[in-house]
Amino acid sequence: MVQPPSAPVNQPRGLRGDYSHAAEDYTVAQDWERYSPDEHIIWATLYRRQIDLIERYAAPEVMAGVRALGASASQIPRFEDANRVLQTTTGWRIVAVPGLIPEHTFFDHLSHRRFPVTVWIRSREELDYLVEPDVFHDFFGHVPLLTNPIFARFMQAYGEAGPKAMATPGGLRMLARLYWYMVEFGLIRTGSGLRVYGAGILSSKGETVYSVESPEPQRLDFDLVRVMRTDYRIDDFQRTYFVLDSFEQLFGACYNTDFAPMYRQYGALPPLAADRPPAGATPQHQERSRE
Repeated sequence: MVQPPSAPVNQPRGLRGDYSHAAEDYTVAQDWERYSPDEHIIWATLYRRQIDLIERYAAPEVMAGVRALGASASQIPRFEDANRVLQTTTGWRIVAVPGLIPEHTFFDHLSHRRFPVTVWIRSREELDYLVEPDVFHDFFGHVPLLTNPIFARFMQAYGEAGPKAMATPGGLRMLARLYWYMVEFGLIRTGSGLRVYGAGILSSKGETVYSVESPEPQRLDFDLVRVMRTDYRIDDFQRTYFVLDSFEQLFGACYNTDFAPMYRQYGALPPLAADRPPAGATPQHQERSRE
């Protein structure tokens, strides 16, 4: 039996997933037939309300992935069906896991083009807020963009960068911020305006609208160093979002950068506050960042 990992949650509690049957790489069987009718109804409820929102607010690449996967609106997807699509489009596949897994295992899965997806689904009381990622967050939020070759390659490169970050003081925290802002809570400019692609936004009813339309958060142009130095919120909507011009911009900036000097320069420094404007920013710059 593997030991469940620790996790940064708001209140001390054991992780929900059943780790008793997990393999050494923390994978488990999905056991699709064990989902109850009520669990499928919860999926359908979440899917219906989010699909309407993301058709308005999500990046075109996200919607292309949703259509390619063809996930049912009425029942939890079978991972094997999604894997046939992913293998054809980008060579990725998803693997079932009990829940949160250790960083080194997560990095290893990504570097080998395997994305871990939690098998359990939230309860009815958690439709609007969830402490740990469930199958809806992981599948609906993350998997569609794995059909996009550029974003999928970024994710693989992110996994490959993990061991170096873990071996450098402060590196893991900086790399985690990159994931938070660029994978979970990223925004992108499109011909139709600002759109959402981050999984944490896509799976959240409230933050989908807030991230694009609210005047409260600052929306900053993507800057790799700034992203990796900026702290984030785990208990509320974000106060800062970073905006890409394209997924090529993200991949190019990360793939062509040696992170080690950044870790050495900034790893021991306190992070920048989540709502702190960048040095030298003007009100006009902030307004441009909200387009």
